[in-house]
Amino acid sequence: MKSFRLTEKEMNKMAERIPTPFLVASLDKVEENYQFMRKHLPSAGVYYAMKANPTPEILKLLAGLGSHFDVASAGEMEALAELGIDGSRMIYANPVKDVRGLQAAATYGVRRFTFDDVTEIDKMAKYVPGADVLVRIQVRNNKALVDLNTKFGAPMDEALDLLEQAEKAGLHAMGICFHVGSQSLSTAAYEEALLLVRNLFDEAEARGMHLTDLDIGGGFPVPDADGLTVDLAAMMQAINRQIDRLFPETAVWTEPGRYMCGTAVNLVTSVIGTKDRAGTPWYILDEGIYGCFSGIMYDHWTYPLHCFGKGEKKPSVFAGPSCDGIDVLYRDFMAPELHVGDNLLVTEMGSYTSVSATRFNGFYLAPTVIFEEQPEYEARQSTSNDDDAEAAV
Repeated sequence: MKSFRLTEKEMNKMAERIPTPFLVASLDKVEENYQFMRKHLPSAGVYYAMKANPTPEILKLLAGLGSHFDVASAGEMEALAELGIDGSRMIYANPVKDVRGLQAAATYGVRRFTFDDVTEIDKMAKYVPGADVLVRIQVRNNKALVDLNTKFGAPMDEALDLLEQAEKAGLHAMGICFHVGSQSLSTAAYEEALLLVRNLFDEAEARGMHLTDLDIGGGFPVPDADGLTVDLAAMMQAINRQIDRLFPETAVWTEPGRYMCGTAVNLVTSVIGTKDRAGTPWYILDEGIYGCFSGIMYDHWTYPLHCFGKGEKKPSVFAGPSCDGIDVLYRDFMAPELHVGDNLLVTEMGSYTSVSATRFNGFYLAPTVIFEEQPEYEARQSTSNDDDAEAAV
């Protein structure tokens, strides 16, 4: 998977117009990721998990491509509604729903929900009577970066009982969902979960419940600072074969978040201060752990950092601008000598970055600009066209 990446020249030219720090999102790359998934996992529709990156231009692009949306709150439903996206294209996938969220679902016409506990049934039946519901089950995956099954998912042996209780409350038991965990590097986790769910579908049929939908969640990986250790196309194709074999007549959905945008956004940041601490160079950047680098803490992630200085590289420390001592981003990073004003590039900054940024210490949030709206994009396209014409001669 090739990530979107600005060149040094593009980065510096943009930084002449736009004060750092700022994020640069490539809509072309988001579309490429969407089409890649549709090609290699065609048996599953897409519910984009907008919590990963709710940039309006990205949401509008995905809507135009045919994507549906995974929402977790009233605020996310409202954001999509403001863009003209109908509630019929949303799934309220937060297993625990508050009153405001349920009221918003009723207002915007959201009719599909997931749940994993009996206490959710009466709430849904009250605010969205007759809604379609999928029970979320626990699955195991030791190769996921973030385990989501400790907090979420009903035990397998309780799943069908919950659907039956939902039916008795006037809801429509539509299907089953699971999530193997964030940044999953194991195809086996999906394949095992699909086998288990097939058994549940068969048992449901024996009980007189005809389930029609299966949601396999997200978890598809993107490169981190060490690259990507799995063949993503092969991973999706293996899952698709299992879906075709086990669920030929079932509507299957997936909920990609990180995968869709993780590789589509760069951060441009700059050095605002330098220190020498016991012989180790320290570089203070204008973006830090309370900004777009919040994913270091909240998402357990390491973002690829690119320095463009020349000269001998030394183990260096990079820190953010806040007055908090925890605001350290990289240690022992091999970097050339840098100076105040130097720009740096950070790639794979598209998911779970700006969404968890704060205004701590009063620092402004880094804005997002769309690469395709910048002159650097036009210059890149022109160069590419010239190269193509030259190659055709």
